[in-house]
Amino acid sequence: MSVLRRKWVMGWSRKGNVVTLAAALAFGGIASAAGVDPADAAAYGARLEISSKPFLVEGKKIYLPAAIVNGESYIGLRSLNDRLGIGTAWNPKTKDTLLNGRGRTMQLSAAGEYRLNGEKAYASPAYVQADSTFVPLRFVLESFGYSIGYDAASKTVSIEPIEENRANWTSEQLTYAAAKQSLTVSYPVFSSMDDDAAQAKINAKLKSDAERYAASARNALALAAKENAEAEKDNPDVTIPPVEYEGVYEVTYNEAGRISLYVDYYLYTGGAHGATERVPYTFDLKTGEQLTLKDIAGAGSDYVAAINGSIQKQIKQQKLELLVPFETIEADRPFFLKHGAVVVYFNQYEYTPYAAGMPEFVVPLGAFVH
Repeated sequence: MSVLRRKWVMGWSRKGNVVTLAAALAFGGIASAAGVDPADAAAYGARLEISSKPFLVEGKKIYLPAAIVNGESYIGLRSLNDRLGIGTAWNPKTKDTLLNGRGRTMQLSAAGEYRLNGEKAYASPAYVQADSTFVPLRFVLESFGYSIGYDAASKTVSIEPIEENRANWTSEQLTYAAAKQSLTVSYPVFSSMDDDAAQAKINAKLKSDAERYAASARNALALAAKENAEAEKDNPDVTIPPVEYEGVYEVTYNEAGRISLYVDYYLYTGGAHGATERVPYTFDLKTGEQLTLKDIAGAGSDYVAAINGSIQKQIKQQKLELLVPFETIEADRPFFLKHGAVVVYFNQYEYTPYAAGMPEFVVPLGAFVH
């Protein structure tokens, strides 16, 4: 995501007798999403404008109920179940909604949070209206391994399943807590890959790195907590929030014998905000080795120039405010893959203000001449 550590406020849409998932659950949950009384829902805003929209699903044109919320497309959960085979289930004890399909499980919690295969995922909130729950279309479908396209002329959204490698994953966590200190670092553990040796090598690398970052962060947290306690002692009217460290990963690509992901490590030690370091990985599933940008682009490609040109163009399109002029990437610039593209990004404060997050630049693989 280009803006990191997004803490979604479960507010109300400007359109809709619309209530967010978290609020709907307060009225009895999705079982009655059923369950939201129109009189109660009316207290939360106008009606969400649901209409039948054209979709091209695996080459077949159909019409599905959809809505636009603050410029973002939403689709009903029932459509995912009926048309795409993504199963949905409701847990009355936890008041969670579960989506299952293509080797993935997504949890929508009562608090409006998402988890994919056990790992946090940040996205816009789900909404409940007219006996249906509506979720952000692109976020959910890309999370389940579908590619999303749009034809402006016909105003049609296309949905196609991506041909993926054999690979499943679950989440493991490293945790630590002390007085006014907390640490949680997540990392994926892969299974079901074709090559056991490569799988073991990838898993060992990810676990080792997670442990290394967590160990370093514990030292930083302890030092910061000590300094903050001394500052509070010297200034009795000042209260400094707890310090924290969090590592959250996202698997972005699982195709053509490669798997790509990144981990965002967020450190807060006091002050207005924390800082995030992004650590990306792209692995060859035959060898378990990490791949470089040159490996992806091809030895015969002037990939640096191609990426530079694309970044310059996207800076203008995104109207980014730069702290210093952008000239060129390094030949070994960190990156990750997504469907059909390489993604490079600016680190916090590298070229842009903090509020810009980490601007991402998507460069189609076809831009590289082999």
